[in-house]
Amino acid sequence: MTHAPLARSSLSLAIAALLVPTFAAANPVSATDSTAVSAADAAPTSLDAIQVRGEHIPEPMLLSSQVMSLVSKEDIDRQGASTAADALGRVAGMSVSQGKYVIVRGLNERYSQALLNRSPLPSPEPLKRVVPLDLFPTNVLDTIEVQKTYSARYPGEFGGGVINLSTAVVPEAPFLKLSYGLSGNSETTTQPGLTYYGGGDSDLLGYDDGTRKVREPFAQALASGEMISVGEHFSREQLAAIGASMPNAAINLLQTSDSINPNHSGSVAAGTTLEFAEDSRLGVVASAALSNSWRSRNGVQQYGEARTGTAEVLSQQQYLSTSNEARLNGLLALTWEVGKHTLGASTLYVHDTEKQARSREGFTWQASQVRRNDATRWIEREMLNHQFTGKHVFGEYDDLTVSWRGGHARASRQSPFEREINYFQDDFGFWRHLNNTVSLGDVNERIDSAAVDVDWRLPSEREIILSAGYAWSQTERDARTRDFSFLITDTAPFYNGYQRPDYLFSDYNLYQGYLELRENTGANGASAYSANLDNDAAYLELESQLTGTIRATAGLRWEQATQGVNPRNLFQGGSVLAGNSLDNDYLLPALSLTWNFADNLQLRLAASQTIARPQFRELSPLQYLDLELDRMTVGNPYLQDTEMLNLDARLEWYFNSGEYFHAGLFAKQLDKPIEAVVSDDVSFLRQSFVNAPEASLYGLELDYRKYLTPEVSWLGDKRIFFNANYTYTDSKVSAGASDQVLLYNGSALAAPLVVRDGSQMQGQSDHLANLSLGLESGNGDQLTLLVGYASERISARGTFDANGVQRQPALMQDPGLSLDLVGRKHFTLWDVPMSLSLEARNLLGEEYHEYQQLGGGRIDVNRYELGRSFGASIEARF
Repeated sequence: MTHAPLARSSLSLAIAALLVPTFAAANPVSATDSTAVSAADAAPTSLDAIQVRGEHIPEPMLLSSQVMSLVSKEDIDRQGASTAADALGRVAGMSVSQGKYVIVRGLNERYSQALLNRSPLPSPEPLKRVVPLDLFPTNVLDTIEVQKTYSARYPGEFGGGVINLSTAVVPEAPFLKLSYGLSGNSETTTQPGLTYYGGGDSDLLGYDDGTRKVREPFAQALASGEMISVGEHFSREQLAAIGASMPNAAINLLQTSDSINPNHSGSVAAGTTLEFAEDSRLGVVASAALSNSWRSRNGVQQYGEARTGTAEVLSQQQYLSTSNEARLNGLLALTWEVGKHTLGASTLYVHDTEKQARSREGFTWQASQVRRNDATRWIEREMLNHQFTGKHVFGEYDDLTVSWRGGHARASRQSPFEREINYFQDDFGFWRHLNNTVSLGDVNERIDSAAVDVDWRLPSEREIILSAGYAWSQTERDARTRDFSFLITDTAPFYNGYQRPDYLFSDYNLYQGYLELRENTGANGASAYSANLDNDAAYLELESQLTGTIRATAGLRWEQATQGVNPRNLFQGGSVLAGNSLDNDYLLPALSLTWNFADNLQLRLAASQTIARPQFRELSPLQYLDLELDRMTVGNPYLQDTEMLNLDARLEWYFNSGEYFHAGLFAKQLDKPIEAVVSDDVSFLRQSFVNAPEASLYGLELDYRKYLTPEVSWLGDKRIFFNANYTYTDSKVSAGASDQVLLYNGSALAAPLVVRDGSQMQGQSDHLANLSLGLESGNGDQLTLLVGYASERISARGTFDANGVQRQPALMQDPGLSLDLVGRKHFTLWDVPMSLSLEARNLLGEEYHEYQQLGGGRIDVNRYELGRSFGASIEARF
């Protein structure tokens, strides 16, 4: 299927028309001018001097005609941010969901793309193709650049912005840094929590000691390609041996901890530059960090419906969960500079493990009884990214630059022996076994990519830069889940249902025939899929200093992509089943204009057309449990690409070095935006995805930064840092009476029954605000107060019945107000420069709250206290 409606748009034609005559005017050549051309080749061209304004405009903003935000190393240190997600939460127009997904200008994470040194990244998340930015610790980053307007040299999947993470550069001087940190949370540290033995002490490092290893004969049975249940391929004796080979007490038995330990972290970073000749040097930067943190959630989950126009609670459960996260990361980067040529190679490794224990209990209205669910999980994420880059400058006046990059990255997510055990409370108040599940899941994703960019400054009177490039990437993903349960047989004594888990799942019960292993893995592709995204792109871009004060960039990008998701049958030779494939090509135009109409004052205007693709799991017609939301989810194979028109205008005033005021307006028109929708399924919520007919979004961004130096003696050399930003966003989804949406089962439904006309887009907050107020000294000492606010937003849409009556209200999330305090003090100890950092987070005690409300009724889908966090770290520099 070929689909290129944007290629015939007026914006595409206008930019194409602009590129050709401008290039021709800059290089007039004819047969009668051959002598003149030869003479020009013989002598260097003298370019007219152009007046340069804006001594206070920072280099990224001065050299680019795009609307962007830059998070520097200084900003990261000022915030005390430990991950890229933390650092981006303070940027104008941005907020963070689930602590790792970034929402830009009211568009949820699907509309933003993260790059590492401009190369694409794989995702270890089983449910998303987007990269979770909590995976990237700030100790390996140099800067974070957020480009909010589209340019043709970037991938066409652009909605809210492109986030480019840049790793360390060539150090100016050798350095060695050692740091150690200690922190805690009021709801977790020293408080009671849950845990289980798992892999013992090695779990603290994030690596299993072999407890969770799949052993024989279970490994052999998994590899057989047959469903593991009693029958033709497996006898009861074989199933007993397979069940006995699974870990028992180490993962089945929940334990209560009277006091949860504090969090620890440590890191080392080093770098040096080796000089080989006058114009040749090699920069080496290496870093490694290890952290171990705990988080407890003591909350409530409710289920309900809006049967009579009012949200009504039908079931409620209290729960306690405790997670232990261990993270190890390392970076090695080499940069070789030889004259006008630069070569780079880097390897980034991230290993992140979450060990979770959870217990919840409460009344279930469907069964009219009190039930309990105990669960243990071990989720291991890993990313390995190799990248090679080069930049080569040619010509007497450095007028030709060739840049290239190639990357190979792998990401995986392993979740061996996820365990759930369900109980019900009998008439005497005792807990009796109801059912249980044990699951093994893994996701593996690989991205290979390569790109080249050529920038040529034309020998013309006015500065004109012609750029062209090609980019290729190939993404492959393989995911599978195997589900099992142990059934208590009819021959088992009645008291077996009351046994402790490690006794119930004992070898004795298995070999006596009191328990029987049975596989519940969905057949016909219900638990495995393979996916791919092959993308080829080429672009042409022209940037010109049209006048002494006006700079323009016009570009056109051709992008062709084939995206497919193919369910697989695990039990018939792994055959690939019929899936969904999207084969589209687009012409994506981009035009931007910067008018430096006064000293340190400039106006930016931009227009572009871009796309957003469905994520792999959203296209797969499989049902799965979203562990983050604790919600059953099913994909929709009928999803289509989203097409967007983007318009931007921003006024920038740089009134001093490092000081500025930005005021911007933005608007977006989206055709077929993808929205998450929830419906009820007897006693729980089920989530899926649909293409809404269309949506529009517009907003206002204000960003102000100022340094104040009061003439007060007691302040000494200290200055006051002030930064405030505010974003207002409004969105509207349009769904007319004649519009339809396709559900995951292929049925067409009137759009207003799924998407309410005039409602806001999923993930969009009307108001976002951040305030940073700090006191800083010349030696780097600082104390900063950080305030953040995000108004409520839709996390998933509700549904209506055939009569248009709302049955499930939309799920809302209210991030609320946060207040943090971060300080840093530098000192010298034993002639070693050191610094002490202190931080206090969520001082107002804001809670996490996801809810539904309608007609005065309210359902707390998930609610728990976040707690206040306090931490201290010390760093030594050699």
